[in-house]
Amino acid sequence: MSKKRDVQRVVLATIAGLCLLPVWGCANRQQAVALYVDAVELRELNENDKAITKLNEAAKADGRFSLAHSLLGEIYEQKQEYKKSVEAYSAAARLNPWSFKDYFSLGRVYQTMKEFAQAVKAYRRAVELKPNNFEANLKTAQCLYEVNDLNQAILYSKKAEKIDANAEELHQLLGNIYDSQKNYEQAVRSYKRVLEIDSNNPAVMMSLAVAYMRTKRVEPAKELFTTITQMDPNNNTAYQYMGYCYLQLNDVNQAIDNYRQAIKINNMDWEAYRGLGVAYMTKAKDDDDVTLRAQAIELWRQSLSIKPDQPRRERLVKLIEIYSK
Repeated sequence: MSKKRDVQRVVLATIAGLCLLPVWGCANRQQAVALYVDAVELRELNENDKAITKLNEAAKADGRFSLAHSLLGEIYEQKQEYKKSVEAYSAAARLNPWSFKDYFSLGRVYQTMKEFAQAVKAYRRAVELKPNNFEANLKTAQCLYEVNDLNQAILYSKKAEKIDANAEELHQLLGNIYDSQKNYEQAVRSYKRVLEIDSNNPAVMMSLAVAYMRTKRVEPAKELFTTITQMDPNNNTAYQYMGYCYLQLNDVNQAIDNYRQAIKINNMDWEAYRGLGVAYMTKAKDDDDVTLRAQAIELWRQSLSIKPDQPRRERLVKLIEIYSK
């Protein structure tokens, strides 16, 4: 039996499970199946445009032929024509509301398009169809996090955790959710869990170090930032945060060195300019040094010129006014 007949037989068996009408008793359905099988072969030959034509013909031949729309969704997704992919997957899901695959794929495309609210709707339906599917629960949680529905994001994350408690991506997401809730102790636990699974993940090290800073654990934060700079010497953010840590530890000279290194790597790092200004002003007060005070003011002005609408702008402007007198 030829490969084409094998594909046709599989398609017919699939359709028979989806349709209450006898497959072979419907001429339109037979025509749609034949066109679909041709499209599958064309896709394997990377003839996607020709496959699309066949699938559109199949959908026209049988208006309830969901598999044609589903495969159209796949092809358009591969071609990065996401709006057309959404239309095709939506049609497939509408024709076959029990298709986990189509709802999950629809959610994935919406997520790619950053239309997270729509992605949540599709993924939630996928979870309803397969409650124990790890990826569906995880991706629902990811999109809920993006729309700032944090409590629901935790709910789906916990469902995913019951399915796979050792998934790195899940614990990183939980850390981000807890961080957004300002539940920094829980965030620390989640990020540490990630590092138990993957000890060389600099992005998670960064998140954990920041969470340490927010819980006033400056020394372990500094150690992590040091590790990050050893792994990535061009990570200006890590140097900037180290500058802050050294300020908190009353080591002004080390703070200055790290802020300077951050600026050397990225001369548009407004936070590093601001932090370096604080370090210079601290040293100016300790040494009663007018020159250092002037340098601090200039660094603050430079920070404001780079990012005029920065957080706590009014406070910085006030400090410039006070120390410029």
